[in-house]
This record gives sequence, structure tokens and C-alpha cells, in this order.
Amino acid sequence: MDYRRLGSTGMKVSPLCLGTMTYGSPTWREWVLDEQASRPFIKKALDAGINFFDTANMYSLGESERVVGKALLDYARREDFVLATKVYFPMGDGPNDRGLSRKHIMASIDASLARMGTDYVDLLQIHRWDYDTPIEETMEALHDVVKAGKARYIGASSMYAWQFAKAQFTAERHGWTTFVTMQPMYNLIYREEEREMFPLCADQGVGVIPWSPLARGVLAGRTTQGEGGDSMRSRTDENTVKWQLGGDIDTPVIESLRAVAEQRGAPMAQIALAWVASNPVVSAPIIGASKERHLDDAIAALDITLSDEEKAVLESGYVPHAVTAHA
Repeated sequence: MDYRRLGSTGMKVSPLCLGTMTYGSPTWREWVLDEQASRPFIKKALDAGINFFDTANMYSLGESERVVGKALLDYARREDFVLATKVYFPMGDGPNDRGLSRKHIMASIDASLARMGTDYVDLLQIHRWDYDTPIEETMEALHDVVKAGKARYIGASSMYAWQFAKAQFTAERHGWTTFVTMQPMYNLIYREEEREMFPLCADQGVGVIPWSPLARGVLAGRTTQGEGGDSMRSRTDENTVKWQLGGDIDTPVIESLRAVAEQRGAPMAQIALAWVASNPVVSAPIIGASKERHLDDAIAALDITLSDEEKAVLESGYVPHAVTAHA
């Protein structure tokens, strides 16, 4: 495994990050794997050299953090893996069980650490932008979490570039900890982050760790959503439709991907992931795995170097999309 620095930090991560929304409790989402079914994927990732794992407190309402933390500590030394989690989305019915207030951030990090069985996370990320909390309150609270030793670094996810810039400016102005990563949705059929967010991250040395590099399975060839889908997730995942992934305007890109994959003799998923990983601003795409082949394809994609001609074919059919997934 060829490890790389996460953005401009000194911390080294694998060029793939295992996303763990799939692991936790099927009572939260029908397609989620329980603890027993989840552990082999975490072990397989570690054995392959993947040292970067991303979860969130809201995944299975905390159960994902518990399952992932326990498995990692059973299989590896704490120093040998990089663990990331997130805060923002509701964790209960109370008015303060959500958002990025000092109250919720402080309560959330303590709860997350208790569930994961560790004294610290390597990366604490804000899951979305909180329009109800002053950014000064959020950034100071995150700074205090770092200074308390409960998080080594902080990051952000899915927001407008102006919001990310405002947060960074606010932190720098006060001498607080700044974000070292940005986690946006990015794939062959959703490339809007290339317009402003990616140039900002490149200029500021921020590591980019994209989620949904396969567009929730659309770029793996799973183009049928809803009742006719070929998996539980494709039949029940409302966000694929909500975010308009895989609609008619994406057909030219999907067909180009299919053509390049067939010419290469490789699965579509490998080519799609190799394209995301080839962007120089990307530190490590976040991949999900609920079947063994998902991990195998992701690892195999690391060995694929796309030619300029192949990239041109893959990119030629793209049309602008409405900005989405920021809430």
C-alpha cells in the first residue's frame, strides 16, 4: 500500500478510506449489516493495508461507531489506524441533540469516544453546515476538542466553498485549529465541487476525501433504483433519487464508463474509482463495502492508471448539475 499525507498534515493514510455507514444495525436502515456481518470487511480492509476508516455518530444512531471501534481495536493497535467520525445530524429528539453548538459538539465527542472505546479520534468532522449556530462558536468548540486531546485534527463535509472559506478564516483570525480535510460528494456524474471547492482546497493544502465515488452504486452498473433495484439499498435508498444521480442527463457518462471498462476488461466500479483517485487534489476516496467484491474492486482500482484519452472519454458527456447533498 502506498501511503500518503492527508492534505498538508504529517499523518499518513492509505489511498482508500473505508466508509462504515453500511455497518451497524439493520433496524436503522434495512441494508445495514449487523456486527457479525460487518467485522470481516473491517478485517479484510486492515489486512489489505487500508488504515483509514470513516464513520459518523448518526450512522445507526451510534451503533456504527461501536461496531467499528470494537473491531478495529480487536484487530489492530490504536496507533496503526486512522479513525474519523462526524457530528451534526440529530442523535435524539431534544432540541440540543443536533447541530454544531458548543453544547452538542462537547456532548457528541464524549459519547462517540465512549462508543468507540478510544480516548481520541484522529479526525473529527462537521457533517454539514449549521445555519443556526455562529461559526465562531463552532470553530472555538472544535479547537477546544483538539486542545483537550480528544481529536488530533478536524475536517468538514459537503458545504459551499464560501462557507468553508469563512470557517477557515474565522479559525485563523482567532488562532484556532483549522480544518485539514474536506469530504464532498464527488464522482463521474457529480463534479460540481471542481468549480470552487477543489481549487480552494488545492490552494490551501486541504486534503479531499470524497464520499460516494460510485454515486451510490450507479457507476458500478446499478442504474435501476426503487422497486426494480437489484439490491436492498437500491430499492430503499431515497437519496439517490433525491440527489438526481443516474438520471437521463447522466446516461452519456455512464455509457462512456461502460465502454472504457469493456475495453479495459475491468468492472465499471474499478474505472469509476480510478478516475476519482486520479484527481491530484484527492487524498483518499471513501468507499463502502457490503459484499466482498466491493472491497476487491476498490483495491484493484489502485493499480489502474487511466490515460489522458480515457479520461477525456469519461468526462466528455458531463453536463452541469444543480448543487446538492449540502443538507
